[in-house]
Amino acid sequence: MDLEKRLLEGLKALPGMPADVESLGHRLLQYIELIAKWNTTHNLTAVRDPEAMIARHLLDSLTVLPHISGPNIVDAGSGAGLPGIPIALARPDWRVILVESNQKKAAFLMQAAVELNLTNVVVKSQRIEKLSVENKIDTVISRAFSSLNRFAQLAGGLCKDNVEHCRLVAMKGAFPDLELMQLSPEFKVEQIIALTVPGLRAKRHLIVLRCS
Repeated sequence: MDLEKRLLEGLKALPGMPADVESLGHRLLQYIELIAKWNTTHNLTAVRDPEAMIARHLLDSLTVLPHISGPNIVDAGSGAGLPGIPIALARPDWRVILVESNQKKAAFLMQAAVELNLTNVVVKSQRIEKLSVENKIDTVISRAFSSLNRFAQLAGGLCKDNVEHCRLVAMKGAFPDLELMQLSPEFKVEQIIALTVPGLRAKRHLIVLRCS
């Protein structure tokens, strides 16, 4: 099965996708081609095979869409742009801020935003705790960023102007029992959602936090 067919089948199996999945699929493939190209010199991601990137990066990132709220999204520790760029491609009506302190990875994010014509993406090359924003943030999301409590402590300040509606959302693999036990009482677990990623057998969980 070719990459495009595999990706389109996965997209059609996910809830919350736009009607024109073919157009989305084409742009997502452009994106992983960029990752593969830059990976040779910048070590953006340990996943090297574009076929493996479909489930482990693209579809994995997009499973969160029904569970997050816009229009103002922050991707903390964006790395290669995951999950922020797939979210921005699927939801052009949302504004996505990609925060990445590593200069080389931030340079990739800026180039990807240009080449993919992502007018709804802003790249910030800085640490998440130093980020200042103009608009109220609805969702701060992280994927393979840090422990749950550290993520909450570093990013929680972004919710201070929108405490009632803003949520901190952490993408995790196996159920993070220990991390949940270590979570500071100033953050409350609102939801724990088991996710199913098409083509991926590994366990995935979404932890949704709110500031108390």
